[in-house]
Amino acid sequence: VMSMEWHLSWLVYRIVITCRFLILLSYSSSTHLVKIHNQPFLFSPGTVIGVVIYTGKETRSVMNTSNPKNKVGLLDLELNQLTKALFLALVALSVVMVTLQGFVGPWYRNLFRFLLLFSYIIPISLRVNLDMGKAAYGWMIMKDDNIPGTVVRTSTIPEELGRLVYLLTDKTGTLTQNEMIFKRLHLGTVSYGTDTMDEIQSHIINSYSQRILPPAQLQVVRKTVSSRIHEAVKAIALCHNVTPVYESHAGVSGETEYAEVDQNFSDENRTYQASSPDEVALVQWTESVGLTLVNRDLTSMQLKSPGGQILTYYILQVFPFTSESKRMGIIVRDESTGEITFYMKGADVAMSTIVQYNDWLEEECGNMAREGLRTLVVAKKSLTEEQYQDFENRYNQAKLSIHDRALKVAAVVESLEREMELLCLTGVEDQLQADVRPTLEMLRNAGIKIWMLTGDKLETATCIAKSSHLVSRTQDIHIFRPVISRGEAHLELNAFRRKHDCALVISGDSLEVCLKYYEHEFVELACQCPAVVCCRCSPTQKAHIVKLLQHHTGKRTCAIGDGGNDVSMIQAADCGIGIEGKEGKQASLAADFSITQFKHIGRLLMVHGRNSYKRSAALGQFVMHRGLIISTMQAVFSSVFYFASIPLYQGFLMVGYATIYTMFPVFSLVLDQDVKPEMALLYPELYKDLTKGRSLSFKTFLIWVLISIYQGGILMYGALLLFESEFVHVVAISFTALILTELLMVALTIRTWHWLMVVAEFFSLGCYVASLAFLNEYFDVAFITTVTFLWKVSAITVVSCLPLYILKYLKRKFSPPSYSKLTS
Repeated sequence: VMSMEWHLSWLVYRIVITCRFLILLSYSSSTHLVKIHNQPFLFSPGTVIGVVIYTGKETRSVMNTSNPKNKVGLLDLELNQLTKALFLALVALSVVMVTLQGFVGPWYRNLFRFLLLFSYIIPISLRVNLDMGKAAYGWMIMKDDNIPGTVVRTSTIPEELGRLVYLLTDKTGTLTQNEMIFKRLHLGTVSYGTDTMDEIQSHIINSYSQRILPPAQLQVVRKTVSSRIHEAVKAIALCHNVTPVYESHAGVSGETEYAEVDQNFSDENRTYQASSPDEVALVQWTESVGLTLVNRDLTSMQLKSPGGQILTYYILQVFPFTSESKRMGIIVRDESTGEITFYMKGADVAMSTIVQYNDWLEEECGNMAREGLRTLVVAKKSLTEEQYQDFENRYNQAKLSIHDRALKVAAVVESLEREMELLCLTGVEDQLQADVRPTLEMLRNAGIKIWMLTGDKLETATCIAKSSHLVSRTQDIHIFRPVISRGEAHLELNAFRRKHDCALVISGDSLEVCLKYYEHEFVELACQCPAVVCCRCSPTQKAHIVKLLQHHTGKRTCAIGDGGNDVSMIQAADCGIGIEGKEGKQASLAADFSITQFKHIGRLLMVHGRNSYKRSAALGQFVMHRGLIISTMQAVFSSVFYFASIPLYQGFLMVGYATIYTMFPVFSLVLDQDVKPEMALLYPELYKDLTKGRSLSFKTFLIWVLISIYQGGILMYGALLLFESEFVHVVAISFTALILTELLMVALTIRTWHWLMVVAEFFSLGCYVASLAFLNEYFDVAFITTVTFLWKVSAITVVSCLPLYILKYLKRKFSPPSYSKLTS
């Protein structure tokens, strides 16, 4: 019994987990044998009504989605390294103090006491201050009126916007508007552009006015230009998945005034809906030349001729577009004549082997692509009733097959796709977004290398790269010849190596071969190029390229896109930016930052990215300085008093030091800026310095360590030297001088004053002065109100800060930073 139960459980598990389907059963007395994964399953009693498959994790969208990684900013990694160095310094200082003490008594207990006394070396408040600062940066970005609609979806990496070296961008919908405009119709012997569309319209009007001609005469005129235009326009108007939608006008009661059947196909409130803007552009163009799509349902569609006549076509079969086939088809029956016609349109690479032999298709496709147009090849094939019935029978049988259904269905459809009549070649333009050229120029001047990854064909991608100034018109372009073997890849890489300072254009297939055999060499050469264009790229390849750059260069990468096919690339990059476009919000929701237009990326990087990095670097180092200086004072105090492990400051003094006494001025550094936003946009070269990481490095860290040791020593030795009789005076003098020194150091660090900074300085100073009256256990109130206390505190503070002010002045005088030359 147990064995039977186990087998039954395993059977159910295979049905539910492996196949992932839902079987609906209706009770009956019959018994059916069903094969699933070539295994017989007996269902009794019941009848299988339907099987739902490819659900849940097996849907295309889920399988194409990768798990997002946890992104950590480079600044956080650098601060982690510095914190580790501070921890080692803490341990070393404690060991030195115990060693100088002579290891007397329970030395290990003293070691832990010193570790606790010097624990302020580890900046515990650093992470809190940085996280608060990042939240402030995100708020500033979203409140910037110059980049409206920008959304910060993560508060962990805003400073990454200031460290980018590689920008990988999509083309359609990112550099372009994804708003298609019909530009060219080519019939093989004649080409029509935007300035000759009126000729097409006149031909359409004439052809439909002559539809009363008998069939014998129609056969005569079929080869004329007018009839060819008529067939091409009709094919474009029928071969699509567009649905016209009519907006209903609401009456007073809120109900629609008339139903859809009574709308008389009004042009005023008609809109078109489709999965691709290319198809909408084609249908809108046929409407402009006189043949209008007015209605469509599952079984038929209606066209309106120039004369107002409604032409009905029954939809017999639809073969939707797929990324594998790169084409779509439809079989329709004309209601008036009963003619059955198979229309098909698709990319030239897919249609060139389907249409009848011609000598102009390949050449004209290349010409249109060089103009930046997206091309589609349109063809047709007339079917007799017998031919269609034979096809329908074979097609239905293929769709009911249990084994290799997809292959059998494709084989049946391909039996129709032979020797089709080539009707026309269409060219649709996707216009560039506003200010794409100056934005790309700005990014290039900022030292950012731009790679364009697109699924379009090579000629179209090259044309867009030139028109957008991603590639300079005077710049050499190396178009990577298609390679399919290791030897061809080696030869092409050698040819590319001999060129200098030229842009690279490569297809996805060639890229795969190069990365398979010569990954390191290819990435090294590509990284030296001022611009790289990868065409015919799949979503997986886009993400792979991002990871390659991260692995081989170690530089920070940014990916920007607008569609679901860019999500994997955006998630793989160190910083992902999504654009809310016509392809939905998949990229926007998956990105770290969401913008509405590509041009906003300039201000996002040059202004907010630059400020976020420099502010976080200054804030992080100042928080370290705040802990180091008080730890230095503790070390000096302990060494003077025979290495005693006794705290210098206790209780509320230690709590208030890192909170109300210094927190607001230190945190006000998130408002600091070295140059105005307009200057940062005017001189994008300032961005180059950030990629070198000079704002936060071991050099700047050591400088702050030396400053902390100097100031801590001056404050402690000065207080010990100037106090007279009681030890409480040492605490009062040194702690007051410490607070004043911190406030003055914040003022020394600030480059551009903000009114909130002034408020923070005086507020903290006021809080300290007011608290003196309540801290009787730490201060002698009678002593701190004397002139002696004031001059001693002032003298120590001046000695600790004045040399640093002088050094800063001399440095700005003789070795000014790059931004100071612009502000003078």
